[in-house]
Amino acid sequence: MRSRIFLTVCLLVSLLAGCDKEPGVGEVVSTFNNYEETGDLPALQERGYIRLLAPRFDEPSGLPREGVPAREYQAQAEAFVRHLGLQPRWVYAESFAELGALINAGAADVIVTNYSVTKDRQKTLAFSTPVNAVQEKLVVPTEKADLTLTKLKNLTISVPEGTSYQETAEKLARRHDNISVDILDANLSDEELVEGVESGELAATIIDSNMLDVLISPDGEAAIGPVVNRKRRIAWAVRQDSTQLLDRINQYITSERVMSSVKEQEKRDWVAIKEQGVLRVITSNNPASYFMWRGELMGFDYDLINDFAKKHRLRVSVVVRDSPSAMFAALQAGEGDVIAASMTITEDRQKQGWMFSDRYLEVNEQLIGRSDEAPLENIGQLAGRTVAVNPETAYYDTLQKLRESDFPFIVQEVPGASTEMLINAVANGEYDLTMADSHLAAMESTYREDIAVLFEFEPAKEIGWGLRPEQQALEEQLNSYIARHYRGLNYNITYNRYFREKKTINTHEAYRVGSGKAISPYDELVKSEALKYGLDWRLITSQMYQESRFNPKARSFAGAQGLLQVMPRTGRQLGYSNLTRPENGVAAGVAYMDWLEQRFPARLDLAEKLYFTLAAYNAGHGHVEDARRLAERLGKDPDKWFGNVEEAMLLLSRPEYARQARYGYVRGAEPVKYVRQIKNRYLGYVSALEEEEG
Repeated sequence: MRSRIFLTVCLLVSLLAGCDKEPGVGEVVSTFNNYEETGDLPALQERGYIRLLAPRFDEPSGLPREGVPAREYQAQAEAFVRHLGLQPRWVYAESFAELGALINAGAADVIVTNYSVTKDRQKTLAFSTPVNAVQEKLVVPTEKADLTLTKLKNLTISVPEGTSYQETAEKLARRHDNISVDILDANLSDEELVEGVESGELAATIIDSNMLDVLISPDGEAAIGPVVNRKRRIAWAVRQDSTQLLDRINQYITSERVMSSVKEQEKRDWVAIKEQGVLRVITSNNPASYFMWRGELMGFDYDLINDFAKKHRLRVSVVVRDSPSAMFAALQAGEGDVIAASMTITEDRQKQGWMFSDRYLEVNEQLIGRSDEAPLENIGQLAGRTVAVNPETAYYDTLQKLRESDFPFIVQEVPGASTEMLINAVANGEYDLTMADSHLAAMESTYREDIAVLFEFEPAKEIGWGLRPEQQALEEQLNSYIARHYRGLNYNITYNRYFREKKTINTHEAYRVGSGKAISPYDELVKSEALKYGLDWRLITSQMYQESRFNPKARSFAGAQGLLQVMPRTGRQLGYSNLTRPENGVAAGVAYMDWLEQRFPARLDLAEKLYFTLAAYNAGHGHVEDARRLAERLGKDPDKWFGNVEEAMLLLSRPEYARQARYGYVRGAEPVKYVRQIKNRYLGYVSALEEEEG
């Protein structure tokens, strides 16, 4: 069997260069020797590769035209593999029919192509959350394009063996006496099928709708006929026992789509922010600025900027970046409006064009060592020592200026490291010394006794909110807030909660999401159920917190029960009772989510479908469809939730709109808030857990 796998080599230029350069999308390195491996993700991590499998005609040299979806799938799959810290390697099979057998034989790990989910394939493979949803359409000679299936007399539909097209064609033949099926060689591509109809060799064939714009020419001899399958899911496939790999695939696909759906690039000042009602805050995931505590978004910087936003009746949308340069790049690109991440105001940053608000915090930089060390009496005692810092931080600038004064010490650059990570590394003996701002050091010292402040630098540093130079109106509003509230009652309570109150800080640390900690007591249960339906377990956990605060005995005034607050009648219809048992409550809730998702059009983007499904879970499918119809009447996009259908949903609580709706009045603010909070919490979980993995 392995002899029929096509292992392509680098392009000629790469061969001449010894294949040292990074391969292009879909290319295979010539020095890669394939092997047999049927293990799950840990086994693949040991080898360092994930082998991506596609049919021969998906090879870069064989892709017929620009716009073929295989290129997009290939790029997405390679990005996923590198996200795991592994290397992608491509394996090409003779035909679609061989893909499943090759995966199960251990010749590859993930099928990535325009691969439809079918009942036969599900018997031997496990499928991811869909990367696309398509219709299957008949392709016929141009003169027959307007005929219906019943009018296409004595029609023979030719399809390759082992494809979803074969399954659809055989189903059509069972339903229509005038249709017969001709099974072709399994290695024929969609382009070759269309060429067969154009040449007259084939009377008809079936093609996925996402291929038709590329393959059907308006003035050609083949044309698009009737839809023969309205809903085909396109997904990646793995071995059925590759549950860890499948879980990570589902997480990646879902989080990427959700993050893409909320990513806006618009450079806004105060007027536009007020008009749109949202302040986009760029921050970093750490115990001082922003973190997930159980199911709540918290952090000193987050709470402070959130208080500012509330006073102006603005919602906060968080954009997480992991370094000062990434945060300022996001600000400059218009992905956010303000940086709130304990950012030190430095001369170097201002010279680079960064603008800051007035200070909302003053701190001293401190030298951190192990607890068994004596404090330094003066900075001269730093001679011969090594200080580990992230070169992007203000600490690095301070140390560089010291070195210019001929202090004989070593600065060890640790790119990408957070202050928390470096403090932990010093405590464990991995580094000699590091630096931290005084409020961060005080917070760390409340729950650990293995570090000590060895020296404090003067003078104090100022911390402000980061802005673009042209955001003068926003700067004025922020400075006004700081002038009124700096070191006021709410400010002091917030500061003490995060940096002085030992009990509160210990509680935050114990339940902060990340560092290998569970999100909820039911993580494994949720992972198992979510995997059955191709859902991201972190999204379901976010929803669970919203519904029950992780209380399996929770009951609503309307009678909903369990962790996901399912109505007993709904549970019985899905085959579940005793919903206060965690196993039953989670299984029923996830099954209900899947049932609702099936009610929405297949054409919807994955993220949008999730938003609609969540809204329907809260308010009912009928009310969401009412809102979609109203959105369309108002000139908004009925296929997009945020800024479109959610606004129509709010209007359905007003009598003049509710009277015209099929399902009448609905408290529209509830599903709007429900979707927004679950999405924000989900993104918080994603950033916290990915911070841990990074």
